[in-house]
Amino acid sequence: MEPFELFAIRYAHNGPRTLGQNVIGADPHEAHSALDFYVWVAKRSDRAFLIDTGMSEETAKRRGEQYFRAPADAITLLGLDPEKLEDIILTHVHYDHAGALQRYPKARFYLQDTEMAYATGRCMCSRLLRRGYEVEDVVHLIRCVYNDKVAFQDETAEITSGLTVHRTGGHTNGQQVVRVWTERGWVVLASDASHLYHNMQNGLAFPSVYNVGDMMEGFRILYRLANGSWDHVVPGHDPLVMQLYPAPSPELEGIAVRLDKPPRANR
Repeated sequence: MEPFELFAIRYAHNGPRTLGQNVIGADPHEAHSALDFYVWVAKRSDRAFLIDTGMSEETAKRRGEQYFRAPADAITLLGLDPEKLEDIILTHVHYDHAGALQRYPKARFYLQDTEMAYATGRCMCSRLLRRGYEVEDVVHLIRCVYNDKVAFQDETAEITSGLTVHRTGGHTNGQQVVRVWTERGWVVLASDASHLYHNMQNGLAFPSVYNVGDMMEGFRILYRLANGSWDHVVPGHDPLVMQLYPAPSPELEGIAVRLDKPPRANR
């Protein structure tokens, strides 16, 4: 089986932050990790996938995030054309993971049944639970459903050889993670099943959560999918990712890293 090349692209930033903003019940005054925002690319000779689409500059500005680049523009640095891209996996539909979908007119979007039901159902009557969603992003995705551009997954599914998705829930009801076969073995993109290494390695829940029990179980799922190696799990928002993994080229230093290569050093 041909391995995928696997990349993370950093496109925005949120910080400084406190431990209480990153862990439920922690000290709200103790300084802790900032958050970086990523999209991911998995590509090989026969197929290319974008995992999540990030957010628009307008959304970032309104929500107070520091915005570096539009993901649809950034993926061109890895040889992908957003106008022609056919396969996009959405780990969930929060504003920073499923925005600007209109930039990908030929794409089919892969997501969990439970995520679409959650993002359009009674839980969105809660101001707390809906705050992670942008209504226009969700409406656009509904239009994609009616235009046969959404492929729904139920729990665990193989999208193609060497690439599988697995529902964890927790952060949202339909949060899914992506497992990718690379030259260093299986690498698991946790997305928001674990925002930081600190969350998953210590069993500590991030405050943006739908079901804490499912989030705890999600950490165990991540570890199992990575065959018991945290070095093969990539959290969704940790700035350490940019330090641990090498850039694809000198020109992309600080913009993208290769996740199919081993991390530079242990944390």
